[in-house]
Amino acid sequence: MKSHQIITLTLNPSLDKSTHFTGLIAEQKIRCEKPRYDAGGGGINVSKAIAKLGGNSLCIHTSGGSAGIMLEEIILKDGIENKVIRTQNWTRENFIAFENTTKAQYRFGFPGNELLEDEKQNVIETIKEINTKYLVLSGSLNEGLPTDFYQTIAEIAKAMGIKVIVDTSGEPLRKVLEKGVYLIKPNIGELAKLIGVERLELSEAEKAAKTLIENGAAEIVVVSLGTQGAILVSKEQIEFVKAPKVTKKSTVGAGDSMVGGMVWALSQNKTLKEVIQWGVSCGTAATMNEGTQLFKKEDAIKLFEELQK
Repeated sequence: MKSHQIITLTLNPSLDKSTHFTGLIAEQKIRCEKPRYDAGGGGINVSKAIAKLGGNSLCIHTSGGSAGIMLEEIILKDGIENKVIRTQNWTRENFIAFENTTKAQYRFGFPGNELLEDEKQNVIETIKEINTKYLVLSGSLNEGLPTDFYQTIAEIAKAMGIKVIVDTSGEPLRKVLEKGVYLIKPNIGELAKLIGVERLELSEAEKAAKTLIENGAAEIVVVSLGTQGAILVSKEQIEFVKAPKVTKKSTVGAGDSMVGGMVWALSQNKTLKEVIQWGVSCGTAATMNEGTQLFKKEDAIKLFEELQK
């Protein structure tokens, strides 16, 4: 496989359908506007974010059935290089609906279909062939996959000298951190669970992140604080970036946009301060758009420039 500076892996992608409607009344037919289709899933969104910033990545993802074919077409239309791992079961679909009067957003997520044994092995063999500096493992695991599947992939990649970036949650995140990775992006609630406490105050986030680093779980911990911004913690450095104030339309894809901005910045040899600034800028810019279209490059650049003042 040819060399790529960044590779993303999406085991459980989705074909995202979004629409608008007016009035939500039980047992009545809801008339919806023309739907928009987007390729979804953690790693795919990260690759899309990198592409919006002018970067390149290889997007490795599973795909099955007619939903998978449509997913692949959208990814190629977005100008993203991809490698497909074929699956017998169909790619899942997600549905997002916006109510015009209240501006409320309804998000319906469906579980991913199970990977067959030979398909799991195909994923592992594909990872063994990659040549990259950064591997991003992002999104949920398919039904039936062991919770240590990301851990298995991370170990293979680390043995090849690859810097592994993980954005997932729950037991899969806990498992992968047992072996240690390069960068993780938990929110403050997930961070609390990782260090075994019920909740954390903002003032305690830095110390909690340091604990993970000292335990060898990650070299860099970026704690997402939602509308408050984010904090980046490494062994030698702490950077807090306050989120710029914008008119929020949707939070869909904001976390993936943040990861994409950070990985792109790392690939451009930016400082860690700039890495977290690009992450917050892209994540915040994504909230300015409806649906699953992530952010506009000009919005991200404008917000990044604001953070320099």
